[in-house]
Amino acid sequence: MLHRFIHTVSHIPLPEKFTFPFCYTPHPLCIQAAHEMQDYIKKRTDWADELQQGKMFGVLVVRTAAGEIGYLAAFSGILAGSNRHDGFVPPVYDLLQPDGFFVSGERHISMLNARIEEMQNDAHYRESKTEWQQEKSRSEQQLREARQALVEARRQREIRRQQPDEAEQARMIRESQFQKAEYKRQERAWKERLVALQARVDGYDREIDRLKAERKERSAALQQRLFRQFVMHNALGGQRDLCVLFGEAGHKVPPAGAGECAAPKLLQYAYLHRLEPLAMAEFWWGDSPKTEIRRHGHFYPACQGKCGPILTFMLQGLSVEPNPLLQSVENTELEILYEDDYLCVVNKPAGLLSVPGKEDTDSVYRRICRRYPDISGPAIVHRLDMDTSGVLVIARTKAVHQHLQAQFRKRTVRKRYIALLDGQVAAAEGVIELPLCVNPLDRPRQMVSREYGKPAVTRYKVLQRTPAATRISFTPVTGRTHQLRVHAAHPDGLNCPIKGDRLYGTPADRLYLHAESITFVHPVTSEPVCIEIPAPF
Repeated sequence: MLHRFIHTVSHIPLPEKFTFPFCYTPHPLCIQAAHEMQDYIKKRTDWADELQQGKMFGVLVVRTAAGEIGYLAAFSGILAGSNRHDGFVPPVYDLLQPDGFFVSGERHISMLNARIEEMQNDAHYRESKTEWQQEKSRSEQQLREARQALVEARRQREIRRQQPDEAEQARMIRESQFQKAEYKRQERAWKERLVALQARVDGYDREIDRLKAERKERSAALQQRLFRQFVMHNALGGQRDLCVLFGEAGHKVPPAGAGECAAPKLLQYAYLHRLEPLAMAEFWWGDSPKTEIRRHGHFYPACQGKCGPILTFMLQGLSVEPNPLLQSVENTELEILYEDDYLCVVNKPAGLLSVPGKEDTDSVYRRICRRYPDISGPAIVHRLDMDTSGVLVIARTKAVHQHLQAQFRKRTVRKRYIALLDGQVAAAEGVIELPLCVNPLDRPRQMVSREYGKPAVTRYKVLQRTPAATRISFTPVTGRTHQLRVHAAHPDGLNCPIKGDRLYGTPADRLYLHAESITFVHPVTSEPVCIEIPAPF
């Protein structure tokens, strides 16, 4: 499985530390290995159709016990109906073994699926259900009309009661009693008929529900048994199965497909064959999925949902690069653009968090608290992504914070961003409407989802074009997480990622997105406030 580099790499220095897999710039050795692997993939014409749909590949640069430098290759999941192909490391556990428990269990679940579908499509069941629904509608209509007739008869009797004739009064009482009794008889008749029809339907429903419950139970048990087969190794010689790893990370069960991504496969093979991991990178090959943003040939970090707990364990014992997202920008001054007794507006530098993360790292909030020791309330009125620079509004009191937040909710605050996009935007201006939600398996990455996403609307205007880039202004109508970044990069948006976008595009020296201006009403003076700071690029 060990590949020797086709072209000489002796001039490329070895990495000092192993790649931090969740945020990295590919090492030159990984880039060379990826290019060689991509040349091989291009020759596999038998895979062309499947790869066109998109697949994640990975390369791991390693050193042998004899000091030789080479690399391993892997793909995520299954390729061409198999998880074993020449030149690629094998799976951590081969769930496709013909005689294995997983294939047998899947076969039984497939039989349950077929039985459920058969029962749901049974002609007698469908006819009975249709008849029950039709008769139920008829009963509701007839009983509704009968109740209306009772009301009208009662109204007529109220008019007749104005005559003091005792015989007429008695007739009205008998008439009322008869009508009520007749309604009750009609109601009972419908109920008996519907109960009989419902009984015919319930027999099928109970069996379908029983089969679904059995399917769910068998599927959960099968997954748990499968996850226990994935016993992951690390550089210290430790071993943990997926159930333990995800349990320790606070998850009830591992997500489907955990352990089948390229990165865990590569590290597992290296540990088992006494190869020293030096650097790793993963790249996407093929079309982008409809919901996520993946660009052909680009490098991507490992996902947090499936790989977070696994790689955190597998990297133990390696000297790993620090997480660049946690590196402080302590030497960068926080520029104050506006300040009074009630609020201030700062120019947040790229690389600084708006609020502290889980690691309690440096942030605008922490710096503001040091500047204003008597500050009260949440302070941060809105947020900018860590990699985004520009205007950020701070409330010095809880009341001011609430007032400004109300303006954001009512969408009366106007914001304008400047961005530099990789590629050419054809239209001079327009509106992007793509609903967004978080990718639960790859936080904080967002994805487009017509089913689960919240409405997200962005207006844009092209300011300048060059052969390889577009300078653009964005005016967000809504304020979803990563809205501008996804709307720029997604194929159904501008299909041009913001330069330096490590999540949705290609990393650079910074994310070329800047909050240039903000306009709002001062919570105390009621005067309009407009703050602007030009983009530093």
